[in-house]
Amino acid sequence: MSTISRRGLSSPRELTRVGDRVSFLYLERCTVHRDDNAITATDAEGVTHIPSATIGTLLLGPGTRVTHQAMALLGESGAAVVWVGEHGVRYYAGGRALTRSSRLLEAQATAWANRRTRLEVARAMYRLRFPDEDPAGRTRDELLRMEGRRLKECYRRESVRTGVPWRRRDCHRDDFAAADAPNQGVTAAAQCMYGVAHAVIAALGLSPGLGFVHSGHERSFVLDIADLYKTEIAVPAAFDAAAEGESDVPTRTRRALRDRISRTHLLDRCVNDIKKLLRQEDSDDATADTDRMGLQTDSGELLDSGRNYGDEPIW
Repeated sequence: MSTISRRGLSSPRELTRVGDRVSFLYLERCTVHRDDNAITATDAEGVTHIPSATIGTLLLGPGTRVTHQAMALLGESGAAVVWVGEHGVRYYAGGRALTRSSRLLEAQATAWANRRTRLEVARAMYRLRFPDEDPAGRTRDELLRMEGRRLKECYRRESVRTGVPWRRRDCHRDDFAAADAPNQGVTAAAQCMYGVAHAVIAALGLSPGLGFVHSGHERSFVLDIADLYKTEIAVPAAFDAAAEGESDVPTRTRRALRDRISRTHLLDRCVNDIKKLLRQEDSDDATADTDRMGLQTDSGELLDSGRNYGDEPIW
């Protein structure tokens, strides 16, 4: 095995284009090491070699251990590493962007720093969520009130669809179990969606704190992106889980979300929507290019929405 000191750092020209990489490679319950220019994943079934230059972002799930040499190789290859919950549904920590360019980050900061463009992005986010309602001319406070009304409508609609009684949004921060079944499901779904959004934002090298609708929080942009898919993916999954019974609702919600995330190609959509919102979707620059961001297993297959990937609680 070659040592790190025998190899120089890869130059930007030597790095594989982001569009040619295997995006969001997910590993769990294994030891991640290095063998020359490949990352190895060792578990009870043996050793799998993964060329480091093909990795866009390595998602490290439960039960993973990673060596210093593996991290060094990933770093010099320009890959991102993100520690996540089971199958990527919660973000814990992460480092390094998919590219060495700050193009997307600069676009985010530029749009955020100007009040007019910040409001334009906020309106564009609202159009993505509710295409049947025109937010033109609306202030940020008006957008927030409109969002609140649409969310209440979504809760009522899902209650009718599933037959689950709904009174109001009631989240007990210090006593999660004190909430009723649908509220537990909605809270668990929100946490999962924040994890997905945070993982994508970290992988793209963006700032989680520079939000356009939300502000004043270290994860304002995370909340912005997660909310884009709340009424379509998160809330329906929560009510479906609550409709199955009042016990173990958070775990069933997370399982339902794993299926929906895979089926709807949510990671792809997050990347594409972010680039559209920041007006970077037409860039031909390799440093801003991003390929299909499907969540993959260590064998390279996309997660199957019909497969049970385990029952271990995430949150």
